[in-house]
Amino acid sequence: MNKLVKGAVITFLLCVGLSACGEKEKVKAPAPTNLPTERQEEGQASEITPEELLTSLRKHTTLIPIGDVPIPEDNPMNSEVLELGQALFFDPRLSGNNQVSCATCHDPNLGYGDAKPTFDKFAGGNGARNSPTVINSGYYTSNFWDGRAASLEEQALGPIQNPDEMNQPLDELIKELSAIKGYQERFQAAFNDGITEQNIAKALAAFQRQIVVKDTPYDRFLEGDTEALTKQEVSGLRLFTGKAFCVTCHNGPNLSDNNYYNIGLNTEDKGREAVTGQEGDLGRIRTPGLYGITHTAPYMRDGSLATIEEVIDYYDRGGDSHPNKSFFIKKFMSPIGLTDQEKEDLLAFLKTLGGEPPIFTKPELP
Repeated sequence: MNKLVKGAVITFLLCVGLSACGEKEKVKAPAPTNLPTERQEEGQASEITPEELLTSLRKHTTLIPIGDVPIPEDNPMNSEVLELGQALFFDPRLSGNNQVSCATCHDPNLGYGDAKPTFDKFAGGNGARNSPTVINSGYYTSNFWDGRAASLEEQALGPIQNPDEMNQPLDELIKELSAIKGYQERFQAAFNDGITEQNIAKALAAFQRQIVVKDTPYDRFLEGDTEALTKQEVSGLRLFTGKAFCVTCHNGPNLSDNNYYNIGLNTEDKGREAVTGQEGDLGRIRTPGLYGITHTAPYMRDGSLATIEEVIDYYDRGGDSHPNKSFFIKKFMSPIGLTDQEKEDLLAFLKTLGGEPPIFTKPELP
């Protein structure tokens, strides 16, 4: 059977499998946007020049430089809004006990996470999920692991109200902020209608849209600088887009397809099902972007993997055995069969995505 025919068969089987999976789950499984072709996989053993790889990637419409963060028309990032958002982000008075700020779980010096497997609950104990980094959060089309917030503005208010996180009713927060002259002045300067729930959300979201990692060696490579990556990193990028299957979900400008998958973690977390009520969404989570990855350990929504090496090993073996694990992981990644050298090359490439996140510090609060 020639390669083109075999490639078509693989694609057909994938589509049939996903359709059957969706039928069983009563919800259509999102199809992977790019599975490596047989030709890509067979070619992994031979070397490729940076120029040849770049030419190949430019045919990949799903891999493009990240560009500027999208900014909503109704929330321009002017200096007054950004300064207000920065103050709110670091202010513990946004919480019910005046001790927890957004920066508590999204510490600039910890990759805008908290370096813990799961967050600390307001009243003590461990939270259900890992605190996701704020890095590049403005590029997502939905926010939170389960995608329950359709915008960064909507996301900003969620942790404030959550009894397990900041435990602050919004009406009480507005009263508290309104009693502070400095906040009265700052809100009035930033928004015509002063202190409102919507304006709190806008200020926080605008501030977070500044927390961006881009202009990495990977981006410079995509833009034409074939010397931006070392020989090993080029090999890793080739694996990323081929044999290792990473690009299947980690594609698009933020290296996230913004879709939801059950990657096989053995956890009771309902994932996307808690939002949609669909059984087929059990355990599915939104694909996280990879920019800033070297700063954001531990990994996975339950923080169960401490290093990038462990993440590579996890996917190489095809994940764990969750009963609703995505079909294409079971079909094409169980196991992948990466060699030790390939794992090292893939790790070298992933590290190029770490970049240097901007470090914002706590300003003088009103």
